[in-house]
Amino acid sequence: MAKQRLELTWYNKDKALIPTETGKYGYTWVDPSDPRYCETHTLVMDEYVAGVQSPKSDEFEYSERADLEPQTDNLMILGESGDVLEALTRVPELAEKYVGKVKLVYIDPPFNTGEFFRSYEDNLENSVWLAMMRDRLLHLRKLLSDDGSIWVHLDLTQNHRMRLLLDEVFGTGNFLTEVVWQKSDSPRRGNGFSVDQDVILVYRKSSAHTPNLMPRTERDNARFSNPDNDPNGPWWDDNPSGNHGDGKGGMCYAIQNPLTGEMMRPPRGASWRYAQERIFRALNQWVPYRYENLHDADWRAANEGVPREKASDEVCAIVLNVPLEKARTLVEQRRSSKEPLPEILIRSTGGIGRKAYVPQTGTNPRTWWSNDQVGHNRAAKSEIKALFPGKTPFSTPKPERLLERIIHVATEPGDLVLDVFAGSGTTAAVAQKMGRRWVCCELLEDTFTTFTLPRLEKVIRDDDPNGVTFMKDRALKADAYLPDGFTIAQLDEAAKLLNALGKLDGVPEDRRTALRDVGSLIATKPSNVRNWRGGGGFQVAHLSPTCFDVDEELGQVVLTEAATRDVLVESVAANLGFYLLHPDDDTVFEGRRGRTLLKVYEGVVDTESAASWLSELEDGETLLIAALGAADGVIRELRRFGHGCRAIVIPEDLFTFNAGEED
Repeated sequence: MAKQRLELTWYNKDKALIPTETGKYGYTWVDPSDPRYCETHTLVMDEYVAGVQSPKSDEFEYSERADLEPQTDNLMILGESGDVLEALTRVPELAEKYVGKVKLVYIDPPFNTGEFFRSYEDNLENSVWLAMMRDRLLHLRKLLSDDGSIWVHLDLTQNHRMRLLLDEVFGTGNFLTEVVWQKSDSPRRGNGFSVDQDVILVYRKSSAHTPNLMPRTERDNARFSNPDNDPNGPWWDDNPSGNHGDGKGGMCYAIQNPLTGEMMRPPRGASWRYAQERIFRALNQWVPYRYENLHDADWRAANEGVPREKASDEVCAIVLNVPLEKARTLVEQRRSSKEPLPEILIRSTGGIGRKAYVPQTGTNPRTWWSNDQVGHNRAAKSEIKALFPGKTPFSTPKPERLLERIIHVATEPGDLVLDVFAGSGTTAAVAQKMGRRWVCCELLEDTFTTFTLPRLEKVIRDDDPNGVTFMKDRALKADAYLPDGFTIAQLDEAAKLLNALGKLDGVPEDRRTALRDVGSLIATKPSNVRNWRGGGGFQVAHLSPTCFDVDEELGQVVLTEAATRDVLVESVAANLGFYLLHPDDDTVFEGRRGRTLLKVYEGVVDTESAASWLSELEDGETLLIAALGAADGVIRELRRFGHGCRAIVIPEDLFTFNAGEED
């Protein structure tokens, strides 16, 4: 019997959703065969927005990011996210460009909190919300590259349901983590608790995904020092055992302590981090050691959790080769010498350690993102207000630094980023500033024209000094000092303390002077490094009008008023999976799919017209005629010409629609 997998279910899960009203949140249940759900829209290309990268000036310092070539192959779409994703995955020209090519999907969907927000309705009933998200996740998975990842931003309302939904679409083995973002900078009112965080669920497309490391910060390196002038640089005393070795040993065996004489062993389930030969060499720089077989296979089997017969009895321990008193003397002599200490440390409190040097490759991304690192809602509102003075900002905008970290972890310059709930356009703005390509879409026309489009125009034209345009930090003043093991941030805190002490009533003037003198030794200054100089561009587009509807009384598919001329041709080609042929191609046909040509005819095709089009075919080509009707004899004429040539009637033959009672 096949194993049953855990699956999230909900009311009407087998149904589909269509927008109740164009350009607004609100959905209606329909059968999955309903053409209003199945119809593939095309994109109508509007203006292209371009900017020029500003030259550097002596006024600023510039980061390496400021030298990246601004991206020009970007796309901003006005339209409903489901229809946009359908276009990106099914219109041949778009699918060829985007399916399997997106490195990062970031979405900040409606949270379904039951509240009404100024810029969108966030009150979808659970089953509607789940079906809406399910359909979009299926499309997003197609768009992701094998090494891509999806980051879904939520609050605590739907987090648990979305986790199960993502498991279903992407697979439980592709769950990576849940990032917690401290979105507030002060307590909030609520149901007795101040909810200070959002969560971001992170899934990969496949095991080909590898997250980027985070750059090391002063805070990361603060624990490292160099008390023995080690030529390899600063270090700290780290655990000598671990769950993973270096690939060259990592065995379990005893090491005799040169201060106590006890036999030290790694914890249960762990091993020494380095190969035995490496540890043996390092210990011999303290005192003479030798190998000795203690025949402790029983302990090794228990420690490693394996059967006794699988535990080798040939692994030697590392034991002292001199008396214990002599070993203690040699350890103290070695510690008091001016030579750098060996990489395996003999701790004065007992036990051993190892020198862990400052990594050169960065650090793994953490899952707790505090607001001092990536910003908070208040900072994000300030960014929007600075861009649009006098405009009411979004209720829960996302700061640019938050997206900066996500994009850094998930992509490289030139990679493609997708956001289908664009809102104010933060994702696209940060992606552009970081040298990534991007596609975004926004449903609400008012949001699109008031915020999304104008914001990206400002970014392209170097008229956006906010967010991550500058890397705002602190640096030492010229005559100040940074002691080993301390960070700039710690110096700032110390300076605040000194300043506060100097302002206390009753502090003598000579002591105030002393405090000022000490403060000058640790004084810092603002450091603004410019990351972005404008430039690049993006294509603005909107969804094509709906061409197909349903006559509820007759239960039949019908054409809309918009379904005529080029709109009809492009819609038919998209829904049948044909590449459009350009009018300048000097052909009577409108589309091609492999060796099959498409002819769209806005009328009733007769045998004479069919014969004329058939005569235009090359050897091995077939013809598909899509017309509003077909006269008697047309089907016979097509069959007579050759196998594979056929005609369909628009619209009924485009969709397999089962009319029935809707829930």
